[in-house]
Amino acid sequence: MDNKQLGNEIVELVGGEGNIISLVHCATRLRFKLRKHSEANKDALTNHPEVITVVEKGGQFQVVVGNRVGKVYSEIMKNHAIKGGDEGAEGGGEKVSVVSRVFEYISGTFSPLIPALAGAGMIKALLAVLTLLNVLDAKSTTYAVLNAASGGVFYFLPVFVGITAARKLNANPFVGGAIAAGLLEPNFTALIEQSGNINFLNIPLLAIDYSSTVFPMLIAIAIYAMLEKVLKKYTPDTIQLFFVPMISLLIMVPLTALAFGPFAEYVSAGIGSGIVFMLDKSAILTGILIAAAWPILVILGVHWGITPISIANFSRGGDMINPITAAATFAQMGIALGVYLRARKNKNLQSLSIAALLSGLFAGVTEPILYGIILRYKKLIPILLASGGLGGAFIAVFDVRVFTFVFNSMFTIPAYSPMVGYVIGISISFAAATILTFIIGAEGKKKEGKKEEGKAEVAATAEPAVTNMKNSQKTELSSPLVGEMVPLENVEDPVFSSGAMGKGVAVEPTEGIVYAPFDGEVSILFPTKHAIGLKSDDGIELLIHVGLDTVQLDGKHFSAYVSQGEKVKKGTKLVTFDIEGIQKEGYQTTTPVIVTNTDQYLDVVPSTFKHVNSKEPVFTVIK
Repeated sequence: MDNKQLGNEIVELVGGEGNIISLVHCATRLRFKLRKHSEANKDALTNHPEVITVVEKGGQFQVVVGNRVGKVYSEIMKNHAIKGGDEGAEGGGEKVSVVSRVFEYISGTFSPLIPALAGAGMIKALLAVLTLLNVLDAKSTTYAVLNAASGGVFYFLPVFVGITAARKLNANPFVGGAIAAGLLEPNFTALIEQSGNINFLNIPLLAIDYSSTVFPMLIAIAIYAMLEKVLKKYTPDTIQLFFVPMISLLIMVPLTALAFGPFAEYVSAGIGSGIVFMLDKSAILTGILIAAAWPILVILGVHWGITPISIANFSRGGDMINPITAAATFAQMGIALGVYLRARKNKNLQSLSIAALLSGLFAGVTEPILYGIILRYKKLIPILLASGGLGGAFIAVFDVRVFTFVFNSMFTIPAYSPMVGYVIGISISFAAATILTFIIGAEGKKKEGKKEEGKAEVAATAEPAVTNMKNSQKTELSSPLVGEMVPLENVEDPVFSSGAMGKGVAVEPTEGIVYAPFDGEVSILFPTKHAIGLKSDDGIELLIHVGLDTVQLDGKHFSAYVSQGEKVKKGTKLVTFDIEGIQKEGYQTTTPVIVTNTDQYLDVVPSTFKHVNSKEPVFTVIK
């Protein structure tokens, strides 16, 4: 299908010209701003042979078409009366709801903290194993030190939340952290032990232990961000450095202690009590509902909104939400195993399934299963809901609880109590999902037939063009950036993490420079400079996408040193970008590096380096 025809069909399927306010594109997708999302035929677009997938995010309707996006965009703009960029912003359209903004705020606050929380949680699990096996005495100095290593991030969690929440809202992150620190300072915590009425300027004050809390700071920082903007607007530049932080602390610390803190704690406690009430009335029904709803919340991207409630439950006798959601997590792993066992003739699907299964079992990361397999084969969704709900009911009946933040993997089993009830619940979910998937299968004949014809498919690469291993050739590609390696499936964008655009890796850059990883040509350079496509002299097509959703910056913080069509040598400086500036705008700098013509190669194998520079390989392309 040519680009003009594809463009015309996409316009028709999103509701026609009249439903389109504006259109922009990035490295992989057409980003429509629509008047009514309900007018778009999402199912037809998702199943279109030339469309990789559809994503609704941030008020945009995104149609992913891959490398040809620029040409398709040009044809649409040439043949339709559609405004580009944000020109149509005044035309109304569907605004992002308040609920979506709240969950985006919570998600953006917690995402940077997940590695620290998960790492500390794993130490908690390790300590549980060592004490259970009598390898370590819980009263020993060694245990005390390791327990401090695992507990410190949770005790001072309000400080970390203050920093990341302020950064998400483009306020001074360290002032945000200082607001939280004021509520953990010994002089304030000493008020908790005082008997009788205490007050601040004759206003009654309820002193609360804010350690390990998150809701109070989420509210406080949202107010602080607005306060800071007002203060900066009316404060002379000569005194802003000290005056704005000073007034912010003078207002926000007392205000949080007097109002936001108690209110947030009451709300959090109320939600927790509501769940306990439901468990008391019907543990089975509650377990089924929570476990079945969890994957849906993940797909909608609102699951992080539950995290503050779970963390708040640690100090109230343990959290019961996380153990129940583990049933859904292990049900996804069971589905991956069932698909692997069933898809004997589809080597690509088998490869995807086993990789996704190992990611879930060892790291508790199941997004590759959810986005790459379950959403691809809709027949698996009922299996997920049924299997997860069944295990969730058992876990709820056993009243399983957890007292620290952990991902649901095989290594964190000792963190749950009672462990036996937890193991029974997740085992039931895993076994039920595996058996049902193996019996029912995932593939639909019509859809599989279409895929076998060589059409674009989501989350799995096509059959390699070369299958003779004896005659294969290997090409190592140097890293285009300096930074930390990130598995592609861990990237917080389903289009990249699912492998829909091709195989590759991601790099969390520590230096804002993109280098040419080989001799070749600049095949495409986007006007926003956030993404660049390269083609090597021997035919490897590479996409380097700096950050996630950074197209929204419209070129801000980016500079290009080459032009489209220009020949480059390995090591040539291509693009520079301001890491801190991008992050302050609220965007991640995680950079996917993708071989977009993966289907022309036998495999793309990531390297084992944790830190890479321009002299070290990020992956090997096997021809």
